[in-house]
Amino acid sequence: MDETNEPLTNEPELASYPPYLVMLVDDQPMVAEALRRILTVESDMDFHYCGEPGSALKIAGEIKPSVILLDLVMPDIDGLTVLRALREHAATRIVPVVVLSSQEDAAMKAEAFAVGANDYLIKWPDRIELLARLRYHSQWYSNMQQRDEAFRALRVSQRKLAESNLKLQRQAAVDGLTGIPNRRYFDERFEEEWKRGAREQEWLSLIILDVDHFKLYNDRYGHMAGDECLKAVAQVIAGSLLRPTDLAARYGGEEFVLILPNTDQAGAEVVAGNMRKAVEALGIPHARSATGAVVTVSLGVATTVPTEHDQAQGLLAEADTALYAAKEAGRNRYAIAPLMRA
Repeated sequence: MDETNEPLTNEPELASYPPYLVMLVDDQPMVAEALRRILTVESDMDFHYCGEPGSALKIAGEIKPSVILLDLVMPDIDGLTVLRALREHAATRIVPVVVLSSQEDAAMKAEAFAVGANDYLIKWPDRIELLARLRYHSQWYSNMQQRDEAFRALRVSQRKLAESNLKLQRQAAVDGLTGIPNRRYFDERFEEEWKRGAREQEWLSLIILDVDHFKLYNDRYGHMAGDECLKAVAQVIAGSLLRPTDLAARYGGEEFVLILPNTDQAGAEVVAGNMRKAVEALGIPHARSATGAVVTVSLGVATTVPTEHDQAQGLLAEADTALYAAKEAGRNRYAIAPLMRA
């Protein structure tokens, strides 16, 4: 077997961790030079000096430090004023700020922490302690950024998931062929409207319609033409509904069903008549129909005021019986079931 010097795996090299950026706000260049010398030999730390406290907020927003060392006593603008400005700005609101003082003053400490300081140091602490504090605050800030980024990513993921779920719910409720609600969605809505009608004691009407001689249509024109016929009928049915509470759904095969909340028998009869005429007006040729030269539909209408004791399926059965009566009477017509409840 040939020997090679190629690695057994192609694992990517780990990227080096980005250095911490320490920003000093102090009016004394000598202090800045002392700090620069301390940080120069630290490979994980970069240093930026701001000698103008009035520019601290602008510069911090541009360079994005991981920790800010802020002198409390400076001419023109004192450190607490700068600290307040940093805490009020979105870009620097959570950036750790370590205030620097030349003396131990309990009242000054308390005020600094009240304004928003993360730490309080007397100039200058031991080098080891200073670096430990800078790394601690910088790491905390880095962790907060990573946490916030993770939360943002999670929110985006949750929003996309919610959108996908909503899309799936809509797809699950729509008939794949006709584009109108399917049997499953009809069953859910019918149950809801029945319960609502029982609570409010309002009329509820149901219409079942069937495409006349549809099997013969498929035999004559083919299933693809049959699909197009059902699509056209479905669009006419859905387009005939004027109220957002009304629902037209594909019940199965060439059968469709309509829910008409708050609609009495006379109103449902008007809807059924208009729908019959609209389908006939499509003028879809049907050479094998014994009813006429074009595609027609038969409809069954049933109306009731639901009660908690009655079953919704009873109204559906009444509409189906009326549909059968319309077919027996010659098709291309509607029949109305007797009122189940006055």
